[in-house]
Amino acid sequence: MQLQVTNSPFNESQVELLNRLLPSLTESQQIWLSGYIAALGWSAAVATVGTELQALASPTVAGSVEVLSAAGQLSKEVTVLFGSQTGNCQRLATSLSRKLEEQGFQVTLASMNGFKPNGLKKLENLLLLVSTHGEGEPPDNARTFHEFLYSKRAPQLENLRFSVLSLGDTSYEFFCQTGKDFDQRLSELGAERLSPRVDCDLDYDEPVAEWFASVINALNGRLNAPAIAAEVVQAAEASESQETEYSRNNPFRAEVLENLNLNGRGSDRETRHLELSLEGSNLQFEPGDSLGVYPENHPELVKAIIEAMGWNPAESVPFNKKGEEGSLLDALSYHYEITVLTKPLLEQAVQLSSSNALTELLAPGKQSELKEYIQGRDLLDLIQDFSPWQVPARIFVTILRKLPARLYSIASSYRANPDEVHFTVRAVRYEAHGRERYGVCSVHCAERVPSGSTLPIYIQQNPNFKLPTNPDVPIIMIGPGTGVAPFRSFLEEREELGAEGKTWLFYGDRHFVTDFLYQTDWQRMLKDGVLSKLDVAFSRDTDEKVYVQHRILEKSRELYEWLQQGAHVYICGDEKHMAHDVHTALITVIQQEGGLSPDEATAYLETMQQELRYQRDVY
Repeated sequence: MQLQVTNSPFNESQVELLNRLLPSLTESQQIWLSGYIAALGWSAAVATVGTELQALASPTVAGSVEVLSAAGQLSKEVTVLFGSQTGNCQRLATSLSRKLEEQGFQVTLASMNGFKPNGLKKLENLLLLVSTHGEGEPPDNARTFHEFLYSKRAPQLENLRFSVLSLGDTSYEFFCQTGKDFDQRLSELGAERLSPRVDCDLDYDEPVAEWFASVINALNGRLNAPAIAAEVVQAAEASESQETEYSRNNPFRAEVLENLNLNGRGSDRETRHLELSLEGSNLQFEPGDSLGVYPENHPELVKAIIEAMGWNPAESVPFNKKGEEGSLLDALSYHYEITVLTKPLLEQAVQLSSSNALTELLAPGKQSELKEYIQGRDLLDLIQDFSPWQVPARIFVTILRKLPARLYSIASSYRANPDEVHFTVRAVRYEAHGRERYGVCSVHCAERVPSGSTLPIYIQQNPNFKLPTNPDVPIIMIGPGTGVAPFRSFLEEREELGAEGKTWLFYGDRHFVTDFLYQTDWQRMLKDGVLSKLDVAFSRDTDEKVYVQHRILEKSRELYEWLQQGAHVYICGDEKHMAHDVHTALITVIQQEGGLSPDEATAYLETMQQELRYQRDVY
């Protein structure tokens, strides 16, 4: 739509300039501009915009339009806070801060639990980067900040400008809930949005780049600065490793050296220990870091989908938005997620379907039915349940999201095993809705990656799960099942360093005889003094089920003594049940042995967390 002089308050020259500018704006830029005009007041804004649009006529301007003549009055102080469980938000926040500093901003960068929330009322510009954990919960280092904002102590923030970037996964019901919470609450407290919140799925590069550009432009008082987004995202990628070209977007194909089943004969579980070669990659890691593995979809499922749709597996289809193409068979095997249904996927699929039943399922008021349908079903179910489909493969694949990497705790020390990386994965197999289902990466590793084959991998640094810098500090490690993997890395590292600090491992699984993962490693480490204490709980070996939290309570007094001596506590494994139960057990120990109230015991553990003495790698 073109503005006309007759129906606008602008003169002819201004109309011409506006008609050249407006069609070039992205949606976020339009929102920002409308908010700016509303805040400034229409008449004042018209005068300002009209004056500054004259910059378009200058031959020295190359696509970057200065909008705010008052830009110099904007504050150059910016606080960047991150809430991060696995390190993604922390890396992005660090890269964003670096870019802001290059542009002359005075940046304060901190984790949310390292920032004193009482200082919020003194801030003018706040950028929040946060992930969502579990069932819509904040990551560990964002909990206290989240609680403060929703408490009665939270101040009014009329002088604050803010923006939120939230990372999440659309396959979860409470997608990006923590980011939504922060965005809503800050607005309720009177703060003004610098730029609209952006919610990111697992493939987050593009929306992150757009948000970076949007907030930097807003802070600078500009409409667009096209080079910024790409530069910041590249910096974030580069920060993953300073000495290697390999990253999440450019994985290294590592040769499989060993692939062993850790469970004994007769076990109803299959847990694989894989050893990969890093030779020639320059990839390195520290204990507590994770290994990103790009899996392949199960060939039987890929074949069934192609046959159900009547497609040609050799047909050429796009692999991504970059224009890369290849066969449909390769696209569904290596590039697209086909085992998880999400609401956004169904909302796109209904546009390609003539099924009334699918339209009905997505109707308002059907949230519970939709949630129930999505649970445990995959792309083949969607195709079979809502046929017929008459859509070309190259169009259909564009609604699918990228096949994401799976993250696994690294189970080895680089010092102890140079140019190698080990990880542990339990094969997931189950039946649902009349058909056998597979964990994509776990079954790929269990069935189709023998020694000599390769896996695309990268290292994901996790600054929130690290050994104490002082090797003489005691550590308590709690890791049932595959959650014990990082503690193998911890203990190998301490052995290599000759650390003097005491070590205590709590391990649990089903059966002692068949499910005691890395048993010979622990026995050797106990003998050599690398591991000071080992307590185990095998839940199916006794009439009454016993778990690691029960062992913690049994050793209450000695565990509290270790805490008083400055011990660091680490938990790895299932977040929903185990980690919650262990957390509760630790509070009970602190309360009973320290003679504290429940609130005081909780505060004790929170202080440990703020001091990085209580760290969790839970999922």
